Amino acid sequence: MVFEPRSSRSLLQRRSSVSNAIQAGLDGIAVTGVAWYLIYSQIGYLTADYVIMLLLLIGALAVIYDHYAIYRTNVGLTVKAFRLFKAWSATFCFLVVMAFLTKQSETYSRLLVAELFVIGYFVQLFLHIVVREVQKRFMAHSYRMENALIIGAGELASFLYQKISNNPWLGERVVGCVLIDQAAEQPAVTTADGKQPLPVLGKIEDLDAIVTEHAIRTVYLVTPLAGSEVINDVYLKLLEKCIAVNWVPDIFSLRLINHSVREIAGIPVLTLSETPLTGMSLFLKNLEDRVLAALILLAISPVLLVLALVIKLESPGPVFFRQERMGWTGESFRIWKFRSMKVHQPDNGVIQQAQKNDPRLTRIGAFIRRTSLDELPQLFNVLTGEMSLVGPRPHALQHDTQYSQDIVDYFARHNIKPGMTGLAQVRGFRGETKDIAQMIQRVNSDIEYINNWSLWLDFVILVRTLNAFTGKQAY
Repeated sequence: MVFEPRSSRSLLQRRSSVSNAIQAGLDGIAVTGVAWYLIYSQIGYLTADYVIMLLLLIGALAVIYDHYAIYRTNVGLTVKAFRLFKAWSATFCFLVVMAFLTKQSETYSRLLVAELFVIGYFVQLFLHIVVREVQKRFMAHSYRMENALIIGAGELASFLYQKISNNPWLGERVVGCVLIDQAAEQPAVTTADGKQPLPVLGKIEDLDAIVTEHAIRTVYLVTPLAGSEVINDVYLKLLEKCIAVNWVPDIFSLRLINHSVREIAGIPVLTLSETPLTGMSLFLKNLEDRVLAALILLAISPVLLVLALVIKLESPGPVFFRQERMGWTGESFRIWKFRSMKVHQPDNGVIQQAQKNDPRLTRIGAFIRRTSLDELPQLFNVLTGEMSLVGPRPHALQHDTQYSQDIVDYFARHNIKPGMTGLAQVRGFRGETKDIAQMIQRVNSDIEYINNWSLWLDFVILVRTLNAFTGKQAY
């Protein structure tokens, strides 16, 4: 049997409101008005080039503001101002790139563009504050809060309760929760952070009476993955009472890797684990790596030649150390490093990590390991696409097998390219790992990096690496 959606209507629908539409319209009018004023005050008339600039500005504004969810989320004023600044800056970056690509950058007044950037941002921020205050006053005087109920308990239910309670734009008041599991733990009377705990109104058997007593208009079903069988019966009961029903699957007990929600042919797909390197993100990551790696190699080539010569003269053996490592998506590759140890065979086939004052180290080897100069040949791995400048450090295959037995989500770190440096390294989690707790901290940092990856994060880590790689853990 072939499954087809029961309705042609997409299940993933964006909620819109009058205030959001008004805000978007005001932003567009404000930006156009500011640009118009600056053009006429500095140039005297509107040229065809500035018409094109305005059209590109408004078009980019619509796309980029949607990407940053400027009109789709209600957050605090500070967060809103910062998010608005990022979106506005990204819009201007797009305009600058387009001007250089089309060789039209000399056509536009740099002073005018700079003034449009500064004045345009503050005018928009002012309008957002005004609309926010008007909406708040309107809701306070003429909007009746509706009672909502959470079915389920646990951390996610409490988190949802706090978020709804602190968001006046939703127009909902959570009166409490109903327990699904008879053995569910009762929420504490007080919480550690002093927030109001989620009140428990009863159990699932008392649902009908609770809905009637509290005049419930909206219900949030917060269920773990194993408890989804209760949804059907509860949903049908609430459907008869014309109550709005929302399902919030509790997936946060899992280790989520770059999770997201998307749609395939109208069917919502909840992605629990996915690499952030797809589409344009992969292109930008590769571009960043190859351009910077090529520039660094050109700059340090004399240093590489001197190190190679000293290593060859000090002890017999190859200049470079090659070893199999696991890379992105689990594919193996051979890593490049300067040889820092005397040529030796592993004891009984067991690869030992380098230790402080390791007798296997050569004199130059101790120096290049302490300064991390032994890692520089990995720039060749970056150029071939096997590694990135920034990402989780690749371990020996034997160590991957060893640590994966004790850390259940260890291999999640391979959802992105391995790097020469990473978030774990700049936090000090590098070098020898004497116990499993140290490796857990390293893995946690690697997964945090994957979940928050951006070119800006890569840049920050690269800058911090200059200090981190000469610390006490470097040997």
